[in-house]
Amino acid sequence: MIARIGEVASRISARFVPDPFIFALLLTLLTMILGVIFTPSSPFDMANHWMGGFWDLLTFGMQMVLILVTGGVLAQSPPVKRLITMMAGIPRDTKSAVLLVSLSAMMAALINWGLGLIVGALLARETAKSLKLRGIAHHYPLIGAAGYTGLLIWHGGLSGSAPLTVATSDHFLSDLTGVIPVSTTIFGHLNVILVIALLIAVPLFLRGMLPRKKDEWQEFTGEVVQAQPVADSPADKKTPAKKLEDSSTLTVVVCVLALGYLIFYFAREGLSGLNLNSMNLLFLFLGFLFFLRPVKYVKAVNQAVKGTSGIILQFPFYAGIMGMMRQSGLVEVFSNALVNISNSVTFPVFAFISAGLVNLFVPSGGGQWAVQGPILINAAQQLGVTSADTVISLAYGDQWTNMLQPFWALPLLGITGLKASQIIGYTAALMFLVLPLIVLGLILFT
Repeated sequence: MIARIGEVASRISARFVPDPFIFALLLTLLTMILGVIFTPSSPFDMANHWMGGFWDLLTFGMQMVLILVTGGVLAQSPPVKRLITMMAGIPRDTKSAVLLVSLSAMMAALINWGLGLIVGALLARETAKSLKLRGIAHHYPLIGAAGYTGLLIWHGGLSGSAPLTVATSDHFLSDLTGVIPVSTTIFGHLNVILVIALLIAVPLFLRGMLPRKKDEWQEFTGEVVQAQPVADSPADKKTPAKKLEDSSTLTVVVCVLALGYLIFYFAREGLSGLNLNSMNLLFLFLGFLFFLRPVKYVKAVNQAVKGTSGIILQFPFYAGIMGMMRQSGLVEVFSNALVNISNSVTFPVFAFISAGLVNLFVPSGGGQWAVQGPILINAAQQLGVTSADTVISLAYGDQWTNMLQPFWALPLLGITGLKASQIIGYTAALMFLVLPLIVLGLILFT
């Protein structure tokens, strides 16, 4: 049954799901049309609103880029890679491999979503490789799908875009919500309960998806070819410039200063100091320290930056969409519609479902909060729902349909050598299996 679902989902995705940038363009045009139909704005007015907001998320966009880059670099650092290699030798079959990979990917994603994505991919590949070297039969696509599960839980973690954004002073909705501390979102009872439930349920659900017929298993077929760093020549090492590039002393001094400041900062601010800027600063210098040699860290950053093109290209369009929705009055139109079909009990569920749908078109937690946040906050305030619960409802909707959204799977597919069609059946089935769990949590604990 799961195999059939995966086959159908793969065919539909291959035929009808274009590049995420196309969704950004279509959503831009749709917003313009809706603004003309449902508000007094003319096409010229909507164009003005679009361009007026186009660059409003430059700071936010850079923060999102740094979250992905710093997490990806940390996952590639020597200490983390050694840990991954050690863990890969633990499983004795596919089921234990799935449990280990999925739980590790989710735990890493709770720390940083970029870290979770890369750790999940690397651990999935190395675990399958270890099983093959030991002559143990295994099903690589299911292990690869387990490596992607960090994207099902990340938005409730320490790098969650929406919770960290509203915890930052002068965020773009501060006039509506003020600063919302992470103690009420990431560390609030609703999120903590849902996180624990997913950490238990997701590995067990995936474990149960292993095909019973071993002739349907697809084993690891070989190492993914990766570029190897060029060895330094003895002559290069003698130059003053090369000595500075390789200076671990320089790294330690700079990192001790930065990390020392962060220790003092968190001791003074506590949880209220946890926001996008402080998290990015922590992972930036922690990754730097783990690489020790400055030139190696620069090379790792150069590699990680390649995965940020979607954010760089699409965020101005999300900002333009946000500008059109705010300035035309579409935020109020959609907010009133949401209020009319829900109440204080059902609103978090409607917010969750709507966020899941929007995520298929706006595959970025930060971009989605920019587009949908004003609508949900407006509606929540009318219904008496707290802004903190609204943020968490959106966060779970955003991460829920990541299991159908191929955008963030690209780094994992590149590292594992798997195709989207090999994992989407399992992740899609997982998405529907956790749905009742999340909905029940939103109803009972908001």
